[in-house]
Amino acid sequence: MDMNQYLSMFIDESKEHLQALNDNMLSLENSPDDIDIVHNIFRSAHTLKGMSATMGFEDLASLTHEMENVLDLVRNHKLKMDSFIFDSLFQSLDALESMVEDIVQGGTGKGDVTHIVVSLKSIVSGDYLKATEASAAAQSASAQGDSAIALDQFQQSVLQQSIEAGLQVFYVEVTVREDCVLKAVRAYMVFEILERCGEVVKATPSVQDIEQEKFERSFSVYYIANAEKEALENEILNVSEIEHAQIIVLDRESLDEMTGNSAAKAEIQASEAQAAAAALYAAPAAPTSAASAAKLAGGAAPSKPSAAQGGGQVGGRTIRVDIERLDTLMNLFSELLIDRVRLEQLASEIKNSALTETVEHMSRVSSDLQSIVLKLRMVPVDTVFNRFPRMIRDIAKSLDKKVDLIITGAETELDRTVIDEIGDPLVHLLRNAVDHGVETIAKRIEKGKSENGTVHLRAYHSGNNVFIEIEDNGNGINREKVLAAAVSKGIVKPELADKMTDSDIDQLLFESGFSTADKISDISGRGVGLDVVKTKIHSLGGHIHVESVPGSGSIFSIKLPLTLSIISAMLVKLGSEKYAIPLSSIVETSLVQKSQIRSVHGNRMIDFRGSMIPLLSLCSVLDVPDYSDAEEEETEVVIIRKGDKMAALMVEEFIGQQEIVLKSLGKYLKNLFAISGATILGDGQVALILDTNELIK
Repeated sequence: MDMNQYLSMFIDESKEHLQALNDNMLSLENSPDDIDIVHNIFRSAHTLKGMSATMGFEDLASLTHEMENVLDLVRNHKLKMDSFIFDSLFQSLDALESMVEDIVQGGTGKGDVTHIVVSLKSIVSGDYLKATEASAAAQSASAQGDSAIALDQFQQSVLQQSIEAGLQVFYVEVTVREDCVLKAVRAYMVFEILERCGEVVKATPSVQDIEQEKFERSFSVYYIANAEKEALENEILNVSEIEHAQIIVLDRESLDEMTGNSAAKAEIQASEAQAAAAALYAAPAAPTSAASAAKLAGGAAPSKPSAAQGGGQVGGRTIRVDIERLDTLMNLFSELLIDRVRLEQLASEIKNSALTETVEHMSRVSSDLQSIVLKLRMVPVDTVFNRFPRMIRDIAKSLDKKVDLIITGAETELDRTVIDEIGDPLVHLLRNAVDHGVETIAKRIEKGKSENGTVHLRAYHSGNNVFIEIEDNGNGINREKVLAAAVSKGIVKPELADKMTDSDIDQLLFESGFSTADKISDISGRGVGLDVVKTKIHSLGGHIHVESVPGSGSIFSIKLPLTLSIISAMLVKLGSEKYAIPLSSIVETSLVQKSQIRSVHGNRMIDFRGSMIPLLSLCSVLDVPDYSDAEEEETEVVIIRKGDKMAALMVEEFIGQQEIVLKSLGKYLKNLFAISGATILGDGQVALILDTNELIK
């Protein structure tokens, strides 16, 4: 039987089951004694195993089978959940997701999961408890030793077995430049490279100290990977402000010599620990990488309640449709919309009652069709939000913080094209909220706050827009230090600093280059990369706004259009050319007399409702060849908005409001100033669509 025809269905259902497994695992971590959740997890794992076996993906089926064995003991009250079991199951889910992604990319879904299987088997046999106790004893003994880079016997065993399995074991020492002001960020980038290629077994100082910049200029790690020394060294040195990277390839002898753990010393210190760790991580049938055995875990981070408490899919009158078919349908309807506008124009010119009546009926039907087509493309933001509880949990564990992620409005819908792009900015904002917004447990207690920090992620509709907010109850923004940092980097002139409002200072966080203005601890890390987030949001036709109360927390609010395919726009005329301005950017239209125009520092301004706003000559900006507004005594203007800023655009004539189809200008006309695309009008003429965000500075 040809299984390829079922592959797409397998991938979709596998992703749904993996998401349900992640959600239920997070719920179980908050309620470890809730056996109903264990039953749900078991059913999802069992279904995924059967699907994988049917499709011939044996590695997937084998790993889920081992997970079933552990879960079966838990649901029958023969085993109690603890941090090691949670971490092993979460590692299993990560491995399963990697296998499914490999299948999506055309692979076979195979992966080296021997070390995870060994961990799961040790849980079933109970051996993991002995190894954990022995490792803790060995670590305590190691802490009393003289060597600053000594490994405990658990870590030593992992490295030795990795060498025996043919993997590369490295000692890596990285030094940042003396003038580096964001050491933690550079260290994070190095760790990201390392974790992408392999596993970090031991870091000196600890990962927590490095993330909090509690190190001088250098840090070192013991590292396992299937990588070449030269390639690894080049990748690390490519990180900005890294001065030096020393990488030593270790064998058994050099490992013992470097760590000070000779065979005799190891036997004296913790021979029992070595034996237990070896029993735990030695693969019975095949050599193991033993790499993931080195991952250490911290505290838990509560998450939203699971959306899959039923453990299976809820039946409904739905079908799966390939997204390419929806894109094709959208393109065909776009052409129909262009022809509809053309017919309306012809009917108004011919003035035939029968034709007019038919065109009006077609317009009503096509409007209903447009609504249905747009709704088909709408996707709940939950498809993006559902990966965040697990991410917040992992970040909180690594930082030894307690964080509650509260999600509301996950059913809010957005166009698929927006959904595809919004994930990365939200990841960055949420990481900042947990990493640099929410305080450590000790600091929160010192301030009289609860141990658990809270991050709210909410989405809701308002008009033709969707708002997404990320709110934390942490440090808030220290505006004095933000302003001082901006002045020191030349972003703000000293003479203007005293005149800036709180809102103006908050917006400095989005300035390019602000992330290098000061240390993360001085500004709660709020400036790192936010210029990139702002650029992405603006490219989607949206805006981002920040509010903060020092000591109480911050709110980042993102405003996005519902769809990017069909938009409402105001058509304007400049000479022989026509332009479209999105209605979402327009405040109002007006007439301005030449006598009302003022000159302020060489810039033309007009009074708009008590505020002076700049007046822009659109024909000059766009270099229109056959129109000039220089001699106009009275001119039409369009008032546009970008966040809190406004401006007035001078145009020759208003044509009217119209729904237009947004078309790309193609690969040969990229990055045109103030132009986001084009549309075809009813008379066949092409009108360029203005990107008003670029006109307001």
